[in-house]
Order: sequence, then structure tokens, then C-alpha cells
Amino acid sequence: MQLSSTLDTYKKNTKKSAKIFERSKKLHVNGVSHNIRFFEPYPFVTKSAKGKYLIDVDGNKYTDYWMGHWSLILGHAVPKVADKVRKQIQHCWMHGTVNENTVEFSEIIQKAVPVAEKIRYVSTGTEATMYTTRIARAKTGKKIIAKIEGGWHGYTTDLLKSVNYPFDQSESAGLIDEEHIISIPYNNLEKSISILESVKNNLAGIIIEPLLGGAGCIPATKEYLTGIQEFTHSNNALFILDEIVTGFRFRFGCLYKTMNLDPDIVTLGKIVGGGFPIGVICGKEEVMKITDANSNKRIDRSYIGGGTFSANPMTMTSGKAMLKFLKKNSVPVYKKIGRLGEETRKGLSKILQDKAIITGMGSLFMPHFLANGITQITNAEEASKCNIDILKKYHFELIAKEKIFFLPGKLGAISYVHSESDIKDLLEASKRFAVSLK
Repeated sequence: MQLSSTLDTYKKNTKKSAKIFERSKKLHVNGVSHNIRFFEPYPFVTKSAKGKYLIDVDGNKYTDYWMGHWSLILGHAVPKVADKVRKQIQHCWMHGTVNENTVEFSEIIQKAVPVAEKIRYVSTGTEATMYTTRIARAKTGKKIIAKIEGGWHGYTTDLLKSVNYPFDQSESAGLIDEEHIISIPYNNLEKSISILESVKNNLAGIIIEPLLGGAGCIPATKEYLTGIQEFTHSNNALFILDEIVTGFRFRFGCLYKTMNLDPDIVTLGKIVGGGFPIGVICGKEEVMKITDANSNKRIDRSYIGGGTFSANPMTMTSGKAMLKFLKKNSVPVYKKIGRLGEETRKGLSKILQDKAIITGMGSLFMPHFLANGITQITNAEEASKCNIDILKKYHFELIAKEKIFFLPGKLGAISYVHSESDIKDLLEASKRFAVSLK
């Protein structure tokens, strides 16, 4: 299948999107409001979404595996959530004051996430991770934060380092405190400890995703996470797990619990918002008490806010409805999406054979088309050396020819609305693409 043919097909099917996107470019930087939402030649413009489908302004219906940045574990516009949101909006959609929905929502989270002895809501994952670094520095009196090479924690200045390969290059102009952020290699405990030893006297905390999301859908080993945690706690630093992607994705609760880990802070987002904007800081009481602005003097506190729209009644309502459904239906939901994920990874591995390695776990998956002598994918450097151009071509052909949507270059997420036939369709489409690789 020739890319030129695919482009022609896409352009023919998305003429209205092309016109609207031309208008968007006059108003928005690169025509988008999030860097990754742009793809060549232009992204289609979505008109509506329902269940497993995105429908664009030209009437094309795509089976969606992007699912709102992987946040929609039950699918788009889920009735169980939508019905509660409709009722809430009749009362009010913004308070700016305390509301009972927040209390009820937090009670659900606290029971599912043991570290959530105290909780603070914000509106984005970026804010949540930003505040964790401040808490770590305030609690320990030290300055250095360690993160993983390829780890993505949002656009916070405190953590915008070593996201893209090569990791020793700055990610952006305007960063002024990069010397207090260090990076360690994922799943390489010996090398990571060696780097951490050199800064341990000024180490405030380490933040890690238990599965690298944006960096390639790569799970951490239990041994690696346990070793990093032991080093962190033995050197009076905070062990922070970013579970914005993984929280409530594989089980009702967090991934860390399955590894017998003991984090000081866990950040949540995506799924727990039920499709509405959210970020959650969950921490041990002894850690979170430093954020109490009423009990601590300025010099002693970690001043973390929340924001105008934090804990707003719409997000609290949608999040509560989402978690109540997941709790009640956790066995069928996680069993189904985990099984479909396993079928997808096995199917793609068989189809692509020695051309690609499929990473992921549970309901998440991502192909890596091999290049540069790579024979395994255990960290972001290995993933970055694979052929991202082929991956984007694969995803684009799925969009243009098969009406199957992945954000080009990103991992896929299976939701409860996906079916066996959807996976079969994806694998059959992948077979047709694989012919072009021979």
C-alpha cells in the first residue's frame, strides 16, 4: 500500500475537516490546543463521539483506540456517567465552595488507594505532578528531583527534562532550573543507583510511572521499582508514583498495590475524572500535612493550591459515577479489557513477527517497529531507536483506509465498549499493512 494512495484517500474523505483546520491554524498555534493532536497532513475534526466511535465532520466513523488520551475506560458518553452529570448540571456546574460530592468521591478513592490518607484535587495531571515536586522539596529540605528517561509528567517546568531522545538535550527554551532535575534509566537498577548515589545528600524525591505511557507503553519490573523505593526511603527522600495513566486502568485501584510498594505520594488523573478534567494528589498524612496552610507558617509550609475549577461539582459527579460503576463491575470490566488486550498483543506479534515488538500490559498495547539493532524494549532509549516513521505510517493507514483511530505514534487503549470483532478487525487491517513491509 503506497502512502500517496493513503493520503489521497484521507484527503478525499476529510474535505470538511481540511477547511475547518485551515480556519483553526489562523487562530491556534499549529492549529491545535495540544501538541500531540496534530498529525500530517492535518487532523480530522471530530463532531461527536459515542461508545467506541469518533465521528468527524465529514461523517466518517472511526473505531477509537486513543479514547480521550486513554482516559475513557468505559467509552465515550457513557450513560451511567452522563445521566449523573445531567442531573448535576440542573443544580449547578460551578460552586467555588466545598461540596458533598467531593467528600463522597474522596471516600471511594481513599478505600481503593491506601496511600490516599489525604487528598488534594487539581484540574490537570500536570498540576498534580508539579505540586508533588514542591511537596518533596518542602518535606525534605532538599532540592533534587529524579525522574525516568522518557518519563512524561506533563508540561510542568520542574519535570520537563529528558522526555525525548536524545535525553541529554534540553526539551525547551525558558527552563531555568534544570540542574536540580536528574534522569535515571528505566529498568536498569544498577545504573540508576549509581546516578542516585552521586546526589543522595540533596535528593528530595524520585517520581516514576510504573508503566511508561508516552515513552512507549513499557512496564517497569517489580525488582526495579522495589530497588528504587528502597534507595529513596533509605536516603530520606520521597518515593512518588505517577499513576495518572495506570490508576484504575488494570484493577480497581492502583498498580503499585500489586507490587507491594509503599509510595509516599501517588498522582491520579485520566480515568478517575470520568471524562472531565482532573488531577489528584494522594499522599500519606505525615507527608501531606506540610501543605496545611492554616497550621504551618509560610517558611514551613508547602503552598499548594488547587485552582478555580478544582473539585468542581461536574468533575466530582462524573468521577464518582465512574468509580462507582468500576467498583460494582470490576470483575467483568477488567477481565474483558485485559483479555482483549492480551489477544491484541499476541495477534500483532504473530502478524508483525520479527518486524516489531509489542509492549504493554492489560488493556494497553503498542507496536515498536525494529531498527538500529534493537531486539528488546525495556526502556525509553530502546523504544526511541525503533522506527517511529513506520509506526506513524501504520497508524495513519489505519485511520485513512480502515477507519480505525490511533493518535499516530501513540499507544492504544482498549475500553469496555470494544468487542472481539473490533480486535479481529484491527488484526485483519494490520495484516494488510504488514504486506507492505515485506
